[in-house]
Amino acid sequence: MNNKKNPDQKPEMSSSSSSSPPKKQTLFISSLIIIWYTSNIGVLLLNKFLLSNYGFKFPIFLTMCHMSACAILSYLSIVFLKLVPLQHLRSRSQFMKVATLSVVFCASVVGGNVSLRYLPVSFNQAVGATTPFFTALFAYLMTFKREAWVTYGALVPVVTGVVIASGGEPGFHWFGFIMCISATAARAFKSVLQGILLSSEGEKLNSMNLMLYMSPIAVVALLPVTVVMEPDVMSVTLSLARQHKYMWALLLVNSVMAYSANLLNFLVTKHTSALTLQVLGNAKGAVAVVISILIFRNPVTVVGIGGYSITVLGVVAYGETKRRFR
Repeated sequence: MNNKKNPDQKPEMSSSSSSSPPKKQTLFISSLIIIWYTSNIGVLLLNKFLLSNYGFKFPIFLTMCHMSACAILSYLSIVFLKLVPLQHLRSRSQFMKVATLSVVFCASVVGGNVSLRYLPVSFNQAVGATTPFFTALFAYLMTFKREAWVTYGALVPVVTGVVIASGGEPGFHWFGFIMCISATAARAFKSVLQGILLSSEGEKLNSMNLMLYMSPIAVVALLPVTVVMEPDVMSVTLSLARQHKYMWALLLVNSVMAYSANLLNFLVTKHTSALTLQVLGNAKGAVAVVISILIFRNPVTVVGIGGYSITVLGVVAYGETKRRFR
């Protein structure tokens, strides 16, 4: 019996070893998405818990804590951990553009946090889902960028759904609604403005470097506003800390989660695609609504659920028509 091996015969690769890299990649991306969901929904629910159920009624100071964490952790991630290459600001003009974006970003985050004092998370998410409507509006007004008419038609159910949900929302509050709409519009405005101000190749910054430069500017901008509009924040916070031993831990975890939500948003985009991110974002809103209702037990109506469902379907249709009629 001849046991000699043919020198030209190549060793067979096992099916398990050849399928291992794709499995590892799938596991990695799945883990990223789960942690991204946890961070995004977690910071939203913690914001609501602190601002409405914990007696911590300082949304501006809370936003400043978030921005402080983003500034520190962005610096550590980029300069020391080197998660992404450090991009330098090249001119005073570029700095002023980033500062402008930072102020608009602050306004959107503060508005969203203020609205959580008055509105349930479920309705807050329904209003926030109208971001594509405001993005299309500002893109048209500021850049004269037009979409196909069928794309604009898909925005009709986005707005209609929120109108229906507003009528069926038991916890509707006019000031909270105005702040939530303003925050949503500011978020869309920042997105369009960023495309205009940082359009040249020499001035483009990835989202991590943009956060690195925007966060310290945001802290500096929010500090005097906090002192004027929330002068008793430190005394009340210290009092709450004496009553609740986990107060500082909640603030710290909340602030770190605010940064991790931005970091994971960047990583998910990097390892998947913009379309996948859009689909996951729509699903994330629905998951946040369900979890918030289970935790906070806020009353919901069939009309409210129907309105939110119409809005989500409109957002999905808008994304699909925009992709097809690009």
